[in-house]
Amino acid sequence: MLYIIGLGLCDEKDITVRGLEAVKSSSRVYLEAYTSILLVNKERLETFYGKEVIVADRDMVEAQAEEILHGADKQDVSLLVVGDPFGATTHIDIVLRARSSGISVRVIHNASIMNAVGACGLQLYNFGQTVSLVFFTDTWKPDSFYDRIRENMGLGLHTLVLLDIKVKEQSEENLARGRKIYEPPRYMSIPQAVSQLLEVESLRSENVLSPRATLAIALSRVGCDTGSDNTQQRIVCGTLEQLSEQSPESFGEPLHSLVIVGKRLHHLEVVYAEEYAVCKETWRRVAAEVYGCALD
Repeated sequence: MLYIIGLGLCDEKDITVRGLEAVKSSSRVYLEAYTSILLVNKERLETFYGKEVIVADRDMVEAQAEEILHGADKQDVSLLVVGDPFGATTHIDIVLRARSSGISVRVIHNASIMNAVGACGLQLYNFGQTVSLVFFTDTWKPDSFYDRIRENMGLGLHTLVLLDIKVKEQSEENLARGRKIYEPPRYMSIPQAVSQLLEVESLRSENVLSPRATLAIALSRVGCDTGSDNTQQRIVCGTLEQLSEQSPESFGEPLHSLVIVGKRLHHLEVVYAEEYAVCKETWRRVAAEVYGCALD
């Protein structure tokens, strides 16, 4: 049996009881470590689970999946995934590979940013398509996300924007030369994300995003309630301009996500998120005047 087990959002204790039982029954345990990151090291997982954990990087999961699947038709093997197993298409691919090899698969779900984003006070029913925002380079600035945000905004729906992470990435030179030399990890900050969003708006000029009239909510380390203040969950909201003016440190430690607020904004959403506003007066004013939200 191949178990694909969601680990949740924060640390080793977020695994479900069913997931922990599967881990303990497995002969090998892999940790997928590139579509997202857990906020503790693998040694803490090993201590808590009582099992050795093998880190599975992109090469192993995408190009050497047979190593993970080896023997899973005769014994239990677990693949641990941060968040929920189906939060990335990579994990669907490995399920299909297992099926084609006659290996039984069991998926054990857990919390992910896709549902935990409700911590900011916006109703999950009012979210549209989720988009990813990658690091721009001088020669590569993909903007397909803008079309999805425009479609969501046209329906009045909120947009969850997942910010890029770079883990075990190679420079173009090292990649071209075949050298296994990796760059330091990078995590996109909220100010950088807002800057890139507004850069695309300035190029497209379709009035989808406005620095002073578009509300947004920044989230970091959602689901974490342990550790120092800077490593716990943090939520900050305001206009795009206000978020761009805050220091990166004010948003807490990575991982970060950003929500572009849609026009189908309920007054209870405004009131709930107001607690996290850079400026409560501006938050309420824009919600009322631009979004047409009826507030007392």
